Amino acid sequence: MKKTFVLDTNVLLHDAQALLRFEDNDIVLPIAIIEELDRFKKQSDSIGRNAREVSRTLDKLRVQGDITKGILLASGGNLSVELCTKKTLETLPPALGIHLADNVILAVALMYQQRCDCPVIVVSKDTNLRIKANVLGLKSEDYTTDKVDIEQLYTGITEVLVDKEQIDQFFTQGTLSLEQDLVTNQAVTLVDASRPSHTALAIADGKDNSLRPLVKLPLTGISRIRARNREQQFAFNLLLDDSISFITLMGKAGTGKTLLAIAAGLQKVADEKIYSRLLISRPIIPMGKDIGYLPGDVEEKLTPWMQPIYDNFDLIFGTQNPSGKPEHWRRGHEELLDQGLLQIEPLTYIRGRTIPRQFLIVDEAQNLTPHEVKTILTRAGEGTKIILTGDPEQIDNPYVDAASNGLTYAAERFQGEAIAGHITLYKGERSSLSEKAAALL
Repeated sequence: MKKTFVLDTNVLLHDAQALLRFEDNDIVLPIAIIEELDRFKKQSDSIGRNAREVSRTLDKLRVQGDITKGILLASGGNLSVELCTKKTLETLPPALGIHLADNVILAVALMYQQRCDCPVIVVSKDTNLRIKANVLGLKSEDYTTDKVDIEQLYTGITEVLVDKEQIDQFFTQGTLSLEQDLVTNQAVTLVDASRPSHTALAIADGKDNSLRPLVKLPLTGISRIRARNREQQFAFNLLLDDSISFITLMGKAGTGKTLLAIAAGLQKVADEKIYSRLLISRPIIPMGKDIGYLPGDVEEKLTPWMQPIYDNFDLIFGTQNPSGKPEHWRRGHEELLDQGLLQIEPLTYIRGRTIPRQFLIVDEAQNLTPHEVKTILTRAGEGTKIILTGDPEQIDNPYVDAASNGLTYAAERFQGEAIAGHITLYKGERSSLSEKAAALL
């Protein structure tokens, strides 16, 4: 049966193409949404861009006819903008103020429910609005077009029980084909069914479910960083594989996601010279209340935001002060910056760029929307490798959650692609206190 969807503004701000995602069903936009789009359109971030794009789309549609009576969409449905009259607002209970945009949306949905035979559904990413809709007897849903099932999220890692002879064959021949279906570039632990302590680590290459061994890492580590657990070994192998151009690393705080990516990037840029520059970026989203205006030039303004990146470089390089004099103190990454081998910048200025032959790390990618991740990936020029790192459980962006952020969305959509790999890291290696805090709090 055909349905009528009454949309909240946050759906359009989250996905500017949302108007085309409802197939041949009818879409209703209360006039209050146009007011809210006008309020957001001046912002310079992705929210502002989406608001402007939706406004342009509506402007093109209105010339096709009377938008208050309905315009046929390319998806086969109809779009209409509904004026909210005084009579419509009177359907709301006294507890709900008529001057709030959320309540205007509910009033319009109630009106359509009274005069339509088809199901009327309020679509919003606002939990409280969905609750209020249900209290009023309205059906409500989250916007789930770009959501993934976080409980079933691809981890990039699997264990396979095999015979002792198969493990021995893998060690001697360097390859093994299995009957189980494996995902390309999936990390595999072969476990001896008769002796579980007898294991082998491998990567699936996607051809006839065959496996290849891990690259042997030097005893001194990669950029002096050594893998401390199985997942970190898997991550290093994907990071050092030049045939894989897109990698997502997930894990709780302290699992080494960013450190491993930076160490591999330094190896590929400074030592092997496969890439021309190590480019590191992260979204500028504060945890908690923003401290406001920061004085200084761009580099000085960025220092508080990029401090976690600098901390990783300090762990790799330490500090340099050959003379012992305080004025000669120098952080380890500064020489790379001077040589042009390293660039650290916010994501604000990435739109419109082309990034060739660079090792690009985007930290805290769980705070990005799927559209923002798409923007980043489409900036990649020839020979560029992109790594997204983050923890889906630590999100500071109010417009995404663990199931709808760009990091989890990209990991799920690129599953099985030959040019992509994903690893979920579980064990914290920062400190025993960090590990306990991540597990208990």
